[in-house]
Amino acid sequence: MGKFEYRLDGSIAVLTMNSGENRFNMEFIGEFLAALDTIEHETDADVLVVKSGDAKIFCNGIDLDWLMPIAQANDTKAIVAFCYKLNSLLKRLLLYPMATIAAINGHAFAGGAIMCCCFDFRFMRSDRGFFCFPEVDLGIPFWPGMVAMVRKAMPQYILDELYYLGRRLTGKECEENHIVMKAFPNDVLMDEVLAFARAAGKKRPYYQAQKQRMNADIIRIMEEQDPDVIETGKISL
Repeated sequence: MGKFEYRLDGSIAVLTMNSGENRFNMEFIGEFLAALDTIEHETDADVLVVKSGDAKIFCNGIDLDWLMPIAQANDTKAIVAFCYKLNSLLKRLLLYPMATIAAINGHAFAGGAIMCCCFDFRFMRSDRGFFCFPEVDLGIPFWPGMVAMVRKAMPQYILDELYYLGRRLTGKECEENHIVMKAFPNDVLMDEVLAFARAAGKKRPYYQAQKQRMNADIIRIMEEQDPDVIETGKISL
């Protein structure tokens, strides 16, 4: 089993992340981008659904076991390369030329929760898993582009609690606060996601143009953000 596998359900591409906690490192991000390229260029899918193969975790953010030795070695060049790689994945998801749906079937923490905000639509399991930005407790602020990403995905009042207090939300609380479309028990989550996805497919060129316009301000911030954020290797863990 590879780190990423996809199957087609009609015109829906269901991409499964199969890397345990699905933490971000260079290999994981590279394979994620390659899978997105394959689905875009080798299928006629008009909807992308991403889920986790892990029973408990959707995505736990940056792979600290991989990153910390690099940071301790003060390998700034490697850290900067990783920052750009992560940014490229988030930007790719924001502008992916079809409807994108995160089926959050487990914990989404830190960078994993930020990534969820890059999808057009989010669903979450109601019986297990938290959505959380713990960066405030880690003492590491978001990049400017990340702030813009999460603002697009939820009302400001609940973002304040997540961003400044590190509050953890259940799937039902995410639904109540309009972070996800709906929360369902895990045994019916994918059935409900696919039912929604079947009505979400649009022609790729038109959908891509809509996304480029909708997310133009976010992309501008990502491309113009203070070079000190990335060039010094200051990243959100």
